[in-house]
Amino acid sequence: MFTVASLTAAIGIGLIGGAFRWCLEQAELLRTTILGWAHGLAWGWAVPIALVAGCAALGHVFTRLTPRASGSGIQDVEAVWHEQEDLPGAGVLPSRFLGGVIAIGSGMVMGREGPSVHLGATIGAEVGRWFRLSDYERKLLYTTVGGAGLAVAFNAPVGGALFTIEEVTRSFRVRVILVTLMSTSVAVWVSRFIIPEHADFQVAPVASPGVGVVAAYVLLGLLAGALGVAYNATVMGLLRRTDRMRMHPTTRAALIGALVGVLLWVDPLAAGGGGDVTQLILSEQPFALWALLALLAVRFVAGPLSYASGTPGGLFAPLLALGALWGALFHTTALAVGGDAAVELLGRSPVPFALVGMVALFTASIRAPLTGIVLITEMTSTASLTLAMFAAAAAALLATTALKGRPIYDSLRDRMLELRDARAGTATTQEP
Repeated sequence: MFTVASLTAAIGIGLIGGAFRWCLEQAELLRTTILGWAHGLAWGWAVPIALVAGCAALGHVFTRLTPRASGSGIQDVEAVWHEQEDLPGAGVLPSRFLGGVIAIGSGMVMGREGPSVHLGATIGAEVGRWFRLSDYERKLLYTTVGGAGLAVAFNAPVGGALFTIEEVTRSFRVRVILVTLMSTSVAVWVSRFIIPEHADFQVAPVASPGVGVVAAYVLLGLLAGALGVAYNATVMGLLRRTDRMRMHPTTRAALIGALVGVLLWVDPLAAGGGGDVTQLILSEQPFALWALLALLAVRFVAGPLSYASGTPGGLFAPLLALGALWGALFHTTALAVGGDAAVELLGRSPVPFALVGMVALFTASIRAPLTGIVLITEMTSTASLTLAMFAAAAAALLATTALKGRPIYDSLRDRMLELRDARAGTATTQEP
């Protein structure tokens, strides 16, 4: 019975996760069309501001209907696994799907992976209820099918399975691994009937780096560790600040959406999930040093600010874009300072450093280095940088440990539980 339930849930997230990704792709095309039309108007600047503000507000309305649909959702999956939270109801599904398509699709600096994980997890729990499974088996489906959702979001089956094992359950029990592998493989296979099979990013073949360059990747990782700690602190700091604001949450979401709309008008690369800017870097599109620095600085703040709006949306995609920018900035700065000697040692292409920067910053923020390495390898079909990725990930992990940085989803889970307890305490004091 459990095996049938697992297969049913995997098919469910393959269909719904694939549809979610397809809808987001269509929303992005529509957004680009609207933005192009607006640039031909005298008052065109108002269009993206009104569009993103309205979509952010509407996306937040869905989280008012289903509070557990807000934010990423990965921390919710982890809380259920650690028995700190009960399984959610089916209402998460429409709120996550519709709210996510509207908010993320409008150009908010958030990703599809968090909602995809939570969609898969909720489908797993609901299917378990249909089959009248035990609470533990429903929790197991909630967790493992959530990893299948990540695999569908990024077309990365190994990365999705490893994320469940390394980050969420932190368990290598045979049953967990078996269910994870089965649900992930089925879900990705089903999703490919909706989303064709291809790597998320197109990257030309990359040569394996020489031994002499490893030290540069270690330095890249060390600095990425500090950057990741600062990024996590910015995410949590903005969330804490918005928690204390007296402004109505939906109004606050609209205001943040309006600010993102300004970015969308000024430079579309500064808004959205970040796939466009990452692909440009990986395609060796030339960026000036100041342009990389400006995009890094703007997206460093815009991502946490968008997340603080409380609409459905994840952190992965913006984090990967930030890592690509960081790697490219590191390489460009090294060439500017080192001249011909740096060119001879590091090469002229920023692509290897962008790819390794994605892994390093992912590791620094989330503390799941193996998942980061496998995820980037699958998303780019590039396996020649494994040594550099391991070196940079180890350095990033060392730096975050020395700086006493916490994994972002641990911090988000603590905040979620604090808010739940605070609401419960308020409800108790209001009882007659």
